[in-house]
Amino acid sequence: MIRAQVLVCGGTGCTSSGSKQLMALFEEEIAKQGLAEEVKLVPTGCFGLCARGPVVIVYPEGTFYSFVKAEDVPEIVEEHLLKGRIVNRLVYTDVDEAVKEEAAKHVSLNDTNFYKTQKRVALRNCGLINPESIDEYIAMDGYAALGKVLTEMTPEDVVKCISDSGLRGRGGGGFPTGRKWSFTAANKADQKYVVCNADEGDPGAFMDRSVLEGDPHCIVEAMTICGYATGASEGYIYVRAEYPIAVKRLEIAIKAAREYGLLGKNIFDSGFDFDLHIRLGAGAFVCGEETALMTSIEGNRGEPRPRPPYPAVKGLFGKPTTENNVETFANVPQIILKGAEWFASMGTERSKGTKVFALGGKISNTGLVEIPMGTTLREIIEDIGGGVPNGKKFKAAQTGGPSGGCIPASLIDTEIDYDNLTAIGCMMGSGGLIVMDEDNCMVDIAKFFLNFTVDESCGKCAPCRIGTKRMMEILEKITSGNGTLEDLDRLEELASYIKANSLCGLGQTAPNPVLATLKFFRDEYVAHVVDKKCPAGVCKSLLQYSIDPAKCRGCTACARKCPVNAITGTVKNPHAIDTSKCIKCGACMETCKFGAVSKG
Repeated sequence: MIRAQVLVCGGTGCTSSGSKQLMALFEEEIAKQGLAEEVKLVPTGCFGLCARGPVVIVYPEGTFYSFVKAEDVPEIVEEHLLKGRIVNRLVYTDVDEAVKEEAAKHVSLNDTNFYKTQKRVALRNCGLINPESIDEYIAMDGYAALGKVLTEMTPEDVVKCISDSGLRGRGGGGFPTGRKWSFTAANKADQKYVVCNADEGDPGAFMDRSVLEGDPHCIVEAMTICGYATGASEGYIYVRAEYPIAVKRLEIAIKAAREYGLLGKNIFDSGFDFDLHIRLGAGAFVCGEETALMTSIEGNRGEPRPRPPYPAVKGLFGKPTTENNVETFANVPQIILKGAEWFASMGTERSKGTKVFALGGKISNTGLVEIPMGTTLREIIEDIGGGVPNGKKFKAAQTGGPSGGCIPASLIDTEIDYDNLTAIGCMMGSGGLIVMDEDNCMVDIAKFFLNFTVDESCGKCAPCRIGTKRMMEILEKITSGNGTLEDLDRLEELASYIKANSLCGLGQTAPNPVLATLKFFRDEYVAHVVDKKCPAGVCKSLLQYSIDPAKCRGCTACARKCPVNAITGTVKNPHAIDTSKCIKCGACMETCKFGAVSKG
């Protein structure tokens, strides 16, 4: 009889930290202690708190162990599983040390600041079930929504339910999902398709990957429901080849669904046929755009197509096609089971439900969070994220990756939803949220994202291919200390042209990081141009290292560390830096224990 379960995170983050080794060690120790018949070991998907991995949760107590190392496994097995004594030193808490003592009294993980304000819908099963077990998914009401759809609802009923819920596309555009489905459903054709966009290419984004790794069956179920609603009999999941764990678990899920009769011919004896295929992306960011993605599935170079005609009319292989991203599909089964009103009760008036964010950058709790639309940026950063570490001040948050903009500290109380972000010149994007502190240069940040877009442009249209390159050259000119105020005007002029004339969403949104930083941090651009200084001390060409003779003890540590012998001085006497030799590597500043070296 099973009396305890040990859940070990098997997402990419924890796997890279050694969780696979932990699984093997737990299995070995559990057997050694004679507990194999009493303790069940379960590999799961991402728990969300990636900064604390590898993560292990022991039920029925729900004890959350973080930073678990190989040498901790025997102690957990002997103390917790055998003797019933929780290993307090490994228990995660973000409140205070006193809470660790309460762990033995079964303090819930949901009481922590990281989890207590979250509302998990798309991530409901991640970290709770074995993603490679269809039986565990079914035990969590898996495929019940598909059964309800095929036995109790017409295709029109399904489309209406999704429309009434207010679900909007979570891939970045925010287009109403029900309306998109209705367009495909209204078109008559001998063949229709459903496509899942899992080509998550934004730097710092890992929302879709985590859903696929932790709950692949919900995507299989949702796409089948979409197929029924729109009249499609075949679907494709376009997933990044760089996501091997997600691909493997999708393959297992699709195979199991076919074996259970949940994919294929005559599902639930309803007469409805639907099957799924996986296609691997070739690493092109532009394939996140729906028409480029479909072109790639067809075996061609991933380039966008002019619209109209839209995919609902002429999509994959020239047939009517419905395309949604992973997170959008992940919401569908729960909407069907719990009703449109339930989903619409969360969020704001025009942005219903929840949103998953990959929280990264200068933040204490790096990880995956799902919050109701309308949650403020302050709540996400300070409460869930644990604030900016090392006593630094919050400066801005980048949303939407290379296609998005930044929210400055002055707007930290902005309620996060589609319309509010658009109103301040930003966008939701797929859900990457990169936090920046006072040490980040916003001109450099804009250059980083634009450089990514320049590299990823497919080159099909001149505004994107040439225009973004010209913008990049201007930014490089500014950060090297050779910019002029006229360059700022040229940047804005170029940005407007590229937005208005690019063929697809990649080019149309490429200038956003530059425009947003110019809007909120123009003073930093002016400092680079007029004062020839980088206020954050990031842009090397504008830096100059110096040694304060009043603080220098003459210990010679900096001189010994300098790779180009740019520092001179004798023992116990102040040293000096020859700026003509200095390569601005910062080694002297890192080495000095007396704070004598500064940059500016």
